[in-house]
Amino acid sequence: MKIGLTGQIGAGKSTIAEVFKCKGAVVIDADAIGKDAIRDNAVLLRRLARRFGKDIVRADGALNTSRLARAAFASVESTAALNRLVHPYLLKELHRQVRRALKSGAVVVVDAALLHYWGLEKQMDITIVVTAPRETRLRRMEKRGIPRADSSRRDRSQLSFAEMRRRSDVVIRNSGTPRELRQKAVAVWDRYVAPVIDTKT
Repeated sequence: MKIGLTGQIGAGKSTIAEVFKCKGAVVIDADAIGKDAIRDNAVLLRRLARRFGKDIVRADGALNTSRLARAAFASVESTAALNRLVHPYLLKELHRQVRRALKSGAVVVVDAALLHYWGLEKQMDITIVVTAPRETRLRRMEKRGIPRADSSRRDRSQLSFAEMRRRSDVVIRNSGTPRELRQKAVAVWDRYVAPVIDTKT
């Protein structure tokens, strides 16, 4: 079974992914794959530096992710340029990891903010979208050390929630406590995932 997990920036996807992982699912984190693709690919890193400036590379040769994010989300054109450079590598590895996990018989969760952008919801058995009030989301990002202006730009670069909701099967609204969000995640698992697992065992 393949589950697509997406949502707005700061909405709480990672908390839900962690709940599903504790239930036995294999979680494939698209954001982490993207960072690894840049870190492990010198050619890609050079291309990014040419497009977004040499200051996105630290003195030790590692990527400065905050500077890349600031440059890449500064405009629609910059975001599109980042996507063109990184996504081919990211998607190739993401699909490889999905195939490997499915062979093991695991429930696979694809945790990806850009799930709908890539059209991957068409390949999922169920797609879940997470939402929260915008002000709440921006405050959460500030607590993670991301300036409000930066997270606001990233937020604007995403698909509208209306579009995400239209192309998803389940909506989880995260307007309460972390505990309440985890309880909602368990409820979704019990309703949509557990019955499928039970029929296969």
